Amino acid sequence: MSLHVFLYGARVSSTLDLPPIPALEASARTAPRRRTRFLALPEARWALLATAAFLLALPLRLADAPGWTYGPLYAIAYLAGGWEPALEGLRALRRKSLDVDLLMIVAALGAAAIGQVLDGALLIVIFATSGALEALATARTADSVRGLLDLAPATATRVIADGEESVPVSRLCVGDELLIRPGERIGADGRVLDGTSEADQATITGEPLPVLKTPGDEVFAGTLNGTGALHVRVERDPADSVIARIVTLVEEASRTKAPTQLFIEKIEQRYAVGVVAATLTVFAVPLAFGADLTGALLRAMTFMIVASPCAVVLATMPPLLSAIATAGRHGVLVKSALAMERLGEIDTAALDKTGTLTEGAPEVTAVRPAAGSGLDEDALLALAAAAEHPSEHPLARAIVAAARARDLRLAPARDFAAKPGHGVTATVDGRVVTVGRPDPGLDTDTGTDTGTDTGTDTGTGTDVDVEGGTVVRVERDGAPVGTLVLADRPRADAAETVAGFAALTGTSPVLLTGDTPRAAAQVATATGITDVRARLLPEDKVTALREFQRAGHKVLFVGDGVNDAPALAAAHAGVAMGRAGSDLALETADAVVVRDELAAIPAVVRLSRAARRLVVQNLLVAGTFITVLVVWDLLGHLPLPLGVAGHEGSTVLVGLNGLRLLRESAWRRPDGGRPRAL
Repeated sequence: MSLHVFLYGARVSSTLDLPPIPALEASARTAPRRRTRFLALPEARWALLATAAFLLALPLRLADAPGWTYGPLYAIAYLAGGWEPALEGLRALRRKSLDVDLLMIVAALGAAAIGQVLDGALLIVIFATSGALEALATARTADSVRGLLDLAPATATRVIADGEESVPVSRLCVGDELLIRPGERIGADGRVLDGTSEADQATITGEPLPVLKTPGDEVFAGTLNGTGALHVRVERDPADSVIARIVTLVEEASRTKAPTQLFIEKIEQRYAVGVVAATLTVFAVPLAFGADLTGALLRAMTFMIVASPCAVVLATMPPLLSAIATAGRHGVLVKSALAMERLGEIDTAALDKTGTLTEGAPEVTAVRPAAGSGLDEDALLALAAAAEHPSEHPLARAIVAAARARDLRLAPARDFAAKPGHGVTATVDGRVVTVGRPDPGLDTDTGTDTGTDTGTDTGTGTDVDVEGGTVVRVERDGAPVGTLVLADRPRADAAETVAGFAALTGTSPVLLTGDTPRAAAQVATATGITDVRARLLPEDKVTALREFQRAGHKVLFVGDGVNDAPALAAAHAGVAMGRAGSDLALETADAVVVRDELAAIPAVVRLSRAARRLVVQNLLVAGTFITVLVVWDLLGHLPLPLGVAGHEGSTVLVGLNGLRLLRESAWRRPDGGRPRAL
């Protein structure tokens, strides 16, 4: 798969081949990539040859040297700078398409035919140089994406039955156990089985300091291990790692184009035909009234050059692709130029709750021993965790995690049994412990907040939602000994994100969730949301979005679960939380937040709006240049070299203007903080 960036019409279709994911091994074998050098591009070398030949011929021509001294040099300039656009133009003709490349070559050859060899060579040189600059801009835009592949090591140490072996990272499989020695880069996304160390994962998460890694912690391919040794179980195929997903999604960005670009490509053919017809008119009409043949032809060639829509064609894609590259560096993968343009159009934001505004996993927030039970908080938590330890339910894992966080000893559990909708039972220290259904009189709202966002109870009992938390009851030998409260806490940047959306759209986001009204209200209060819609099925979320759309709003929806996929597809723009997002949500969304930094979403909306402003600026600049130069040529006398310089100068100007969004300063978080690179 290739990243095709169409710049300058069909003048430069720079194809930057990103290695397929299995080529991670080969890519990582090379030294870290640097920014693409100018002379590494064939367009640059041909342009340099054309320029050198022109500069050698120019003083000879001005000094009235014999034609045989500078004629071959001009020929070299014409051939070196013109063969590629001429070939592209002829290929377009075979497809019954008229290309702006061919207009430039015809204009240069026409100038040479009437004795203006110098002017034609100047046109070729400037044309070739601008094409080389555009190719360089394309390569620089893709450098940040290709550089991600270099983060992955070439090989990894896999633990096998009789020792260990070194294998290419492309051959790793889910379930493999890796040994990560001190100072090595981690070869695959996985989870720590054994060992303690620190990992520098700034390239993935943006965290400025190394992160402590202990058994159970997640690690990412390409991050750098610290001073300890780690045993890691591979949890993602190398093709599904964070780095690989970045490359894949950015490649997909080349498959679609923004509506503005598509519109320009639709009119390009008609415009090119119109330019040819107008050029013939500009040549024929003065000639019919007795004008000089050479003068009429020169004016017509100049008109063809300055009227060509090169700058207009180049006005749209560089800003949008630059925005995609910058967003990708900061952990937001926008799948297409169309998606990037749509993000800037939104005027309303709708957010899912569980896994989006919240962490998506319950945590124990309160431990309440019953009076007369003889247990304190630690004893009650240890008892419940011992009974829940064999369970795979999200609440069970949260209870066990809370006990481990307090360094509590968990007694072995025997005779474990789980009954969906009621809870679990196990024998702990010779006594029967039940964790599950609370007293029915405690509350009548039997919703749950288990991270599934379904609004139904799916495991550890009929969990009661009290004050936005889930309550489970602990019994010992049939007698209640206390309760535990679990809650899915809002993300640390949830309130910041809500404020960012409010500043962008002028209204607070709406919360669309399948959870209970009480749980939804608690999160809404904590984050500053006022419009809350709870207990929504997937189709209800779509209905809510349709209501906004019928009212004339363009809605951005942010979600993560399978049940969010319909809403992600129905919204004007959809963004999925990447780290824990379902495959369906990631596939459906227009953009993915890789590291789950919620505050990055308002930032990418700002970036999209900046790209749209640059597109408008570019179109105005291109249109102004074309209008001024055409009027000058028709009503006055526009020298061919000046027309060439103005035309090519405007093309380079709009191209460079579009690349402004590659700068770090283009990325602005809602809190005004410094940009954090992926």
